[in-house]
Amino acid sequence: MNSPVAALAHPNDIQLQVTGMTCASCVGRVEKALKKVPGVASASVNLATERVTIQVPASVPVSVLKAAIEKAGYGANEVQPTQPAQPQLPEWWPVAVSAVLTIPLVAPMLMQLFGIGWMLNGWVQLALATPVQFWLGARFYRAGWKAVRAGTGNMDLLVALGTSAAYGLSVYLLWQHAGHGMPHLYFEASTAVITLVLLGKWLEGRAKRQTTDAIRALNALRPTTARVRRGGVETQLPVEHVVLGDLVLVRPGERIAVDGEITEGRSHVDESLITGESLPVSKAVGDKVTGGAINAEGALTVKTLAVGAETTLARIIRMVESAQAGKAPIQRIVDRVSAVFVPVVLVIAALTLAGWVVATGDWSLAVINAVAVLVIACPCALGLATPTAIMAGTGVAAQHGILIKDAAALEVAHAVTTVAFDKTGTLTEGRPSLLAVLAAPGRTRDEVLQLAAALQQTSEHPLARAVMERVVAEHLPVPEALEPTALPGRGLEATVRGELLALGSDRLLRELGADAGILAAEAERFEREGRTVSWLIHKQGDQAQMLGLLAFGDSIKPSAREAIERLHQLGIETVMLTGDNRGSAQAVARELGIAQVRANVLPADKAAVVQALRASGQVVAMVGDGINDAPALAAADVGIAMSTGTDVAMETAGVTLMRGDPRLVPDAIDVSRRTYATIKRGLFWAFAYNVVGIPLAAFGLLSPVVAGAAMAFSSVSVVANALLLRRWRASAETHAAAADSEAARTAVA
Repeated sequence: MNSPVAALAHPNDIQLQVTGMTCASCVGRVEKALKKVPGVASASVNLATERVTIQVPASVPVSVLKAAIEKAGYGANEVQPTQPAQPQLPEWWPVAVSAVLTIPLVAPMLMQLFGIGWMLNGWVQLALATPVQFWLGARFYRAGWKAVRAGTGNMDLLVALGTSAAYGLSVYLLWQHAGHGMPHLYFEASTAVITLVLLGKWLEGRAKRQTTDAIRALNALRPTTARVRRGGVETQLPVEHVVLGDLVLVRPGERIAVDGEITEGRSHVDESLITGESLPVSKAVGDKVTGGAINAEGALTVKTLAVGAETTLARIIRMVESAQAGKAPIQRIVDRVSAVFVPVVLVIAALTLAGWVVATGDWSLAVINAVAVLVIACPCALGLATPTAIMAGTGVAAQHGILIKDAAALEVAHAVTTVAFDKTGTLTEGRPSLLAVLAAPGRTRDEVLQLAAALQQTSEHPLARAVMERVVAEHLPVPEALEPTALPGRGLEATVRGELLALGSDRLLRELGADAGILAAEAERFEREGRTVSWLIHKQGDQAQMLGLLAFGDSIKPSAREAIERLHQLGIETVMLTGDNRGSAQAVARELGIAQVRANVLPADKAAVVQALRASGQVVAMVGDGINDAPALAAADVGIAMSTGTDVAMETAGVTLMRGDPRLVPDAIDVSRRTYATIKRGLFWAFAYNVVGIPLAAFGLLSPVVAGAAMAFSSVSVVANALLLRRWRASAETHAAAADSEAARTAVA
């Protein structure tokens, strides 16, 4: 069975869950530590999923990798293949306790706004601030110390230094003025900053978990048990105990437990969460079904063709997780900025301290302004902007039947200027269909179709199947054919209703000496368009009379025109690359509105055409479904494969469309554009907070409390910005919903 998703993970790719990371600087430290391990080819950390993907030879033990991460100051755990990415949610109680202890310290500052002068005793302030600083804030000291030992910096170090400075200054002032009145203390600044950072991390954790909703929804589709028939006995088994060839029984309303082929029964199957198809699909004996889909009204018996990690659902989950774990090219720029960010902030804070001391001689004011600089300059938002957008974008795309293999493909697709399409199976159905039936004078169209069906009803030829599908669709009776005989290379003949009839090619027409008559011009037109023409001929002794013709062709997919129109609306040019003859290619191109056509193109030539388009300055996406499309898919900036095609095409492509619907092509580009815009917006705000906030804090225009609130808000707002992508909807789904709604209104009317 062609699997809808090709195997993706590198055989020596290892994923570990990393605990203790707080910002983009942590990402750099973990990656740097792992790359020092001999044999590690690459290490990529995703701050949003809190996972690291390591490419390493099988000879390197996981324990060595975990030790390297732990030496850098973080925790590491192995990830099971079926375990979905689920960022750890910080506990809520430290936020609540910290808030309870902080409110009495902040209250006097708020009361001053209403003209109420009241202040807690300094020793009471010390008693409230100390547990916040050293108990609830201990995590910042631990992580900050690990960063110092590793010779780097992170968010925790900035918070620990800033709050310790405010706390220490307050203790010093309280000690100096003991018994000499109440000095102005800054305990409210240190406690408020810790409380706000804890609150921000908790809100951020909640938001990050929402970016993995798509993965959790897909994992929820995995059935845990299957009803298996072995030796005539039905047994309920854990799904992991099902083996290839087992017969799995699926009752109405149940989820199908395995990938397989229906051997008994007929039903409709809802595959919407796997393929994005909005309507249930009719299934009968011989049809393939996918594990996780929901069976509707009929009981089915399914022969198991794939289990465990090889099922379509498992492959989809691996593909989405692979994309979410990867890094977009733009993220590498952010990583380089983050690597020097904390040291630069420490220098700015030191200059702020020195500058205010020199300018005013007021050490307390200088310390507070330096604390504000340290607190506002958190690099969390920088580290979260890209991965959260990538996770949200790939997740919502997967829910609509668009599987994106890696983050780079998602980012590059936004810049596509030209889409090159294969024709057969991509823009067309990929199988012959009966396009026209023309009758000679004295005969009717239906009569010609019935007689042709009678001749072909026992044939397995693709053209014969096309004829039989048409008579079934039109509910026409098929007469009996006697003594059917094949005419090799020409057609076949049989006796139908007492007449000796033949059906075949132009060669047969010429051999029998039949006159095409008035249908000759129509036949010539069909052949110019690349259609296949079959002639129905009545044989009577040495005489032959032409009764009619049937024209066959690969019909255009109903949604192809809409897909091309939408690409043109997006400002994207379209090109058709096909190995078919020029007449057939030009006919399809005219029907769809494609201006550029390259016909009679060999597989290697398709790749050359794509490379030539790229050389001319175009950013090219190639869409195909066959083995012959693989070179072109690899040569394009973005390869887009139809899941209705071959595994080779899908392995090569960066994007796989789970339905053979061309409208998903503009949808894939649209979701890429939305994701890239979200990344840029998130990075803009992340940088803006720091570009604006650091100078304000350095010049004394931002208190540590406000700085802490702004820093917490920056991370939460960046993640919330990424979550807006979850509202994206595919155009194909929108049109299908509109059509369903219109059909419902018509039915009611």
